[in-house]
Amino acid sequence: MMSLCRRWWRQSIGGTEWVILIVLWWSGCTWVSGQIRPPWIDDPHQAYPATDYLTGVGQAESRQGAADQAYAAVARIFKANVDSHVKDWETYFLVEKRKSATIEERRLALETVTKVSTDKVLENVRIMETWYDQVKGVYYALAVMNRSQAEAALLDRVLALDQAIEADVAESRRVSDAVLKVRKLRRAARNLVMRDVYNADLRIVRPSGQGIQSPYQADGIVRELEEVLTTGLKVAVQMAGDYAEIAQQALTEGLVREGIPIVGGEEDREQNDAALIVRGVTKLTLVQVHDPYFKYARWCEDVEISERATGRVLGIVSGSGKEGHVTEREAIARALRVLRQHLSSEVAPAITAYLFGEAELPRPARMQGGCPRDD
Repeated sequence: MMSLCRRWWRQSIGGTEWVILIVLWWSGCTWVSGQIRPPWIDDPHQAYPATDYLTGVGQAESRQGAADQAYAAVARIFKANVDSHVKDWETYFLVEKRKSATIEERRLALETVTKVSTDKVLENVRIMETWYDQVKGVYYALAVMNRSQAEAALLDRVLALDQAIEADVAESRRVSDAVLKVRKLRRAARNLVMRDVYNADLRIVRPSGQGIQSPYQADGIVRELEEVLTTGLKVAVQMAGDYAEIAQQALTEGLVREGIPIVGGEEDREQNDAALIVRGVTKLTLVQVHDPYFKYARWCEDVEISERATGRVLGIVSGSGKEGHVTEREAIARALRVLRQHLSSEVAPAITAYLFGEAELPRPARMQGGCPRDD
């Protein structure tokens, strides 16, 4: 094309030839330098049929920015699907927290599900075309997802989750240990939510729009989990030491908020129904510090969880700290507030995470308590 342009340039001497020359120059010659807008920007399905591909076009002032926008365009196809399922997933997370989860807790849980879905989608997306508009100074990028490849990846995940769910549900119904039942059912319920995410995306990827029906539903597993929590995993809380009543109330409130059923205290007959005992001791003491302006109070706690029937200690949670103020009274008050907050927001979630199989607690042999043993 460039040689043709040069020949026209050498041979053109008249007005008509000049017009033709200009047309050729701004069409054929600039096409060689890549300035004609590629058709995929306006209609990507010309090169990548909708029956075989999902596509997204992005534009930005940088190549990477255009690629990011193209990825986002594909992700938006799936985001609408995620949004349509949010109410179902929110119901699960709400029930899981015994209907007391804060809006922030549910929002974070749903964001986690959404992020998993987005990350999974982008795993199967590739940037297949790019173009730079020299006149406008804008980059364009085309992101493409191969439907058959994405379907295979999603199908593998759905089937793997089905196997895990089946194994957990079956074992939960076979064992008698309440803690193990809870752990298996909780994991099955969470896997069902993630399975629903993958299956919903599978329906988008498949041209037929068909997913794979699961033999289980999250709300059914959650009801089974609630029944085990209510009847088989009752917990008694017994706190001793300084401000024991306040400490016991704080820890109890934290456990209830996390979804753990609590029965009465040490002298309550309902304690006999408890499968687990949470015992703790708290201490608040003034600290002698060479500070002419501030007084300090130290707080500490040691909380252990054990089986009521065997007395076996399963784990210990400890903590300590120091608070200061210009008066001893206010220093103690501040230390007490921090202690209450720690029991409610740190100790209770740690115990819950252990019961649900999400974390381990330190064992007595490896644990140095938060409160000095010689006090």
